[in-house]
Amino acid sequence: MNEPVNDGDVADADERLRAIDVDKSFIVQAPAGSGKTELLIQRYLALLARVDAPEEVVAVTFTRKASAEMRARVLHALDLAADDTPPSPAHEWQTWRLARAVRARDAAMNWGLRGSPSRLRLQTIDSLCASLTRQMPVLSGFGAQPESIENAAELHQEAARRTLALLDTGGAGAAAVERLLTHLDNEIPRIESLLARMLARRDQWLRHVVSGSREIDRATLERALAGWVKDHLADLIAAVPDRIEESLCRIVRDAAANLVAQNIWSELAGLADLTGLPNASASSVGAWRVLAGLILTQKGEPRRAFNAKDGFLAPSNTKDPAEKRRRSALKHDMEALVATAAGHPGFIDLLQGARALPPVTYTDTQWEVLSALVHLLPVAVAQLTLVFRERHQVDFTAISQAAVAALGPEGEPTDLALALDYRIRHLLVDEFQDTSQSQYDLLTRLTAGWEPDDGRTLFVVGDPMQSIYRFREAEVGLYLRARLHRRIGTVTLEPLTLRVNFRSQGGIVDWLNDTFGQVLPTREDIAVGAVPHAASVAIHAGLDGDAVVVHPQLVNDADAEAAQIAGVVRDALAADPDPGPDSKYKVAILVRARSHLAAIVPALKAIGLRPQAIDVEALGERPAIQDLRALTRALLHPADRLAWLAVLRAPWCGLTLADLEQLAGGDRHAVIPDLLASDERLARLSTDGRTRATTLRDRLKPVIAQRRRAPLRRWIEHAWLAIGGPATADGVAALDDAEVYFDLLDELGEAGDLLDFATLDTQLATLYARPDPDADPRLLVMTMHRAWSSMS
Repeated sequence: MNEPVNDGDVADADERLRAIDVDKSFIVQAPAGSGKTELLIQRYLALLARVDAPEEVVAVTFTRKASAEMRARVLHALDLAADDTPPSPAHEWQTWRLARAVRARDAAMNWGLRGSPSRLRLQTIDSLCASLTRQMPVLSGFGAQPESIENAAELHQEAARRTLALLDTGGAGAAAVERLLTHLDNEIPRIESLLARMLARRDQWLRHVVSGSREIDRATLERALAGWVKDHLADLIAAVPDRIEESLCRIVRDAAANLVAQNIWSELAGLADLTGLPNASASSVGAWRVLAGLILTQKGEPRRAFNAKDGFLAPSNTKDPAEKRRRSALKHDMEALVATAAGHPGFIDLLQGARALPPVTYTDTQWEVLSALVHLLPVAVAQLTLVFRERHQVDFTAISQAAVAALGPEGEPTDLALALDYRIRHLLVDEFQDTSQSQYDLLTRLTAGWEPDDGRTLFVVGDPMQSIYRFREAEVGLYLRARLHRRIGTVTLEPLTLRVNFRSQGGIVDWLNDTFGQVLPTREDIAVGAVPHAASVAIHAGLDGDAVVVHPQLVNDADAEAAQIAGVVRDALAADPDPGPDSKYKVAILVRARSHLAAIVPALKAIGLRPQAIDVEALGERPAIQDLRALTRALLHPADRLAWLAVLRAPWCGLTLADLEQLAGGDRHAVIPDLLASDERLARLSTDGRTRATTLRDRLKPVIAQRRRAPLRRWIEHAWLAIGGPATADGVAALDDAEVYFDLLDELGEAGDLLDFATLDTQLATLYARPDPDADPRLLVMTMHRAWSSMS
């Protein structure tokens, strides 16, 4: 077989070769652009060529898109391997060689992979969990398989609402609810929101709150707080630069002495006897905060100025030459100390973190509230379980936890666990940094019976630097712990690190290394999920010119920032003024939150640009949908004056404010449909207003008569068509949005009615308007989270 044409030296070639060793288990750190997917495919193919059945190799991803991409690329590799001529690039040759071996194995074992691609076990973690619960419906606690939904916020809210309702029934949890209400001034919406958010994150705390007969006690939690504070201070002491420890103590003593001599009281004055650095005990937190205030600004940046309030007296305020020199020397030494400290960003971060360290003991009031919450949370979980059963819907956390339950507790595997132990010989997990606690427990259960050198392997890939969004309450600490201890459950893992970036030119990679090497923490911290930067090596040489240009906006002025962005975008697009149908995105605007686009999108439109916005504008914020919502509410609740006034004001009727005042202003309690039926009241309107209102009334009258005689979706859509709603839509995008709204009504409607408008509003908040079909194909706008999700 011909050897591949060399693509050039790859710095991590040895690690990539070791990763396809099918006799070993690995945990791989793969930064963005490092060819992680290609490596996963190569590992998957290498394993397929060794097993007796393709189902023995299971590859797990976290999104359907990633799973579909892997499947497509595996099948494509098998197709290309039919050609006897190997490709020349080294990585393609490797994939081709491994795919050739799979084709040979497929033929020998008569698998028929091309005819039955479903035998390739490439699936999401959620589909794997769902398949486990279906196989053991009783042990999983589900019975018939429920629907798993992406956004279960409304279910969490309903469970929280029912939990608080226990106060009226006097049932279990009523006393805890009463204590919480007392502490939070009877702010029921606030407590309801708190419980709903806690239920969404129950994967992180449920195992601690519900743990057999053991209860969380005050002393245990306070010891945990004290231990965390001690660990942080110990890290801080270890990070103190050697060159500043002695001078820091001397400067602090002199500055404190100056304050005492000037009768200026401050916390710094209390350190006049400081002979060494404060220790790592909780009693030293105050001293470390004082030192932080002396070295850093409130924002955590090294200070540049010091004055008499800090103990640094002005030399000009004394005539004594010796005193002048002493004061000047003290200030100079302090400036030199801060400059030295600034060169150690890890120390700066830890020093600033000392300011936020919590007290290590609870007050009696705090403990009373926390105790009430701890006792109430299991009750809230029970209410959530009831809601799940009633709605026959569950969130992904419930699916994961049920899958773990179906496999049985540690040391007591169920029949399903024993069967899977026989069937699954190799497990691959993508984006392992996005693993939640339940999913991590699932991996340990699936591999519980594995022994060293028994021919079974675990291969997990991830990048802790890409875990900033806490995807589905993921715990990056799980990845860090597995890599540190080189183990998941009973499986020993060999760590590998990919360093080569195949995606970006050298200038961008160098800039990222320099910038994020300073931004990210210098030390790894499993407890808080702190991840240091891992430098990459560019495979592509740098291009001419600046790879990255920063346009700093030093003043918090959203309009000025938006104008600057619009100008940069305009200049970038000037070279391609006439985009064709095949144009690709040339400029992307990424924002941290959708609210940041409030000024940017109008600024772009002001200079004639129409950006392609993806998952940016909430569906409920579109004017056409707001009008449809008002129409829905008005028809379902005739006494809702605000909804009816919105219907009359909407483009399909268009009454002026003066006509609305004439129609409804005289009687604040009158029902609007009754006013529309009154010729006397309509006579008060202008001629045009009377015509508009009469037309709307007459067109809606037969529709209203059909209430509950048709499904909700068909009824509201019929009304919308009758009053000319489509003609008022602003383009094709608005019509597409309306179709999404009607689909939502179809989903939520029951017996021609809508039982809960809050659910409609919640769902609308999670849906996004369709992209504008007339937008500039060169200009893309989206959030960073959406951009990352689209790449995953």
